[in-house]
Amino acid sequence: MKRAVSDNILILYVITFVLIFLGQILGSFLQFILFLSSSPAMVTMTMYLTFIGIWGITLLLLRFTKNNRPILNALGGRPSGNNWKWFLLGIGIGFGLNAICILVAWLNKDISLYFDSFQPISVIGIFIAVFVQSSAEELLCRGFLYQRLMRSYKKPIVAIVGNSLFFALLHLANDGITILSVVNIFVVGILFSLMVYYMDSIWCAMAMHTAWNFTQNILFGLPNSGMVAPYSILRLDASTARDSFAYNVGFGIEGTLLADIVLILACVCLYLWGRKYGKKPYDVWEENAPQDTEFAPTGSPN
Repeated sequence: MKRAVSDNILILYVITFVLIFLGQILGSFLQFILFLSSSPAMVTMTMYLTFIGIWGITLLLLRFTKNNRPILNALGGRPSGNNWKWFLLGIGIGFGLNAICILVAWLNKDISLYFDSFQPISVIGIFIAVFVQSSAEELLCRGFLYQRLMRSYKKPIVAIVGNSLFFALLHLANDGITILSVVNIFVVGILFSLMVYYMDSIWCAMAMHTAWNFTQNILFGLPNSGMVAPYSILRLDASTARDSFAYNVGFGIEGTLLADIVLILACVCLYLWGRKYGKKPYDVWEENAPQDTEFAPTGSPN
C-alpha cells in the first residue's frame, strides 16, 4: 500500500512544527492577557502557562480532522496505563533521576545552592503551569507525532526514534546547547516514548516530563534546557558553578555525560521491563481496539 504524502515523516515534522508555531502565537496572546503581576512567581507561572496555546491548537486539529481524531483516544482513559498509579510513578521517576544528577553535581562541588523563598500557593500554581508546558510537548511528540508515525510506518522503532529526534531538534536554538545536551534530550525522548509503548501511558510521560522540569528549574533553581526561571525555592550561586561530567554551566545537568548515562540506564531498565512484563499498547487506529488487563510478554519495538 502506497504511503500518502501527508504520512511522510518529513511532512509530519512540518505539521508538528506548524502546530508549535501557531500554539506559540496563541500562547503569546494569552500571556498578554494573563500577565497580572511582575513578581518573579507570576512571571514564571505565565511563562509556562503560555504553552496552553499548543494544547488548544493541537486539540482543535485532533477534534476536527477525521484522520487525526483517533489520537484523542490515546489521551483519555482507554489506554490501560493512563491512570493515577502511573502518573504518580512518572512524577517519582522524574524527581528521582534529577535528584541523582543534582546530588552528584553538588557532592562534586560543581554547584552551590542557597535557600531563596518558599511561597506555597505560588509553588502549586507554578507546578500546574509546568504541567501545562510539559504535557503540551508530550501531546505533540508522544501524542500526535508518535501516533501518526505508528500508523504511517507500522514499526514502533520508527515512531519511537522519529518523534525523539524531532524533540531533540526543537531544542537546537536553546541557550547553551551542546552535543551532550542534544543527546540528553534525544535519550529522554526515547524514555518518554518507551513509557507510551511499554506502559501504555502518555500520562506517565507527561508526569515525568513535568517533574523533570520542575525539579531542575523550580525546586533547585538550575538551568532547565538552558533556561533559568525567575522564581525558584533554592537558587544557584552562579559564581561558583563550574563545568564537569556532572554539570554544564550553560545548560545545567542536562548537558552532561552523567545525565546521559543515567537516562540511558533508565531506558535500558524500562526496555528490559517491557520485554518481560510489558502490555501491548492500545492501538488508537484499530476500531474497538482491545485493552490488556493482564501483564503479558511482548516483543521488542522493531
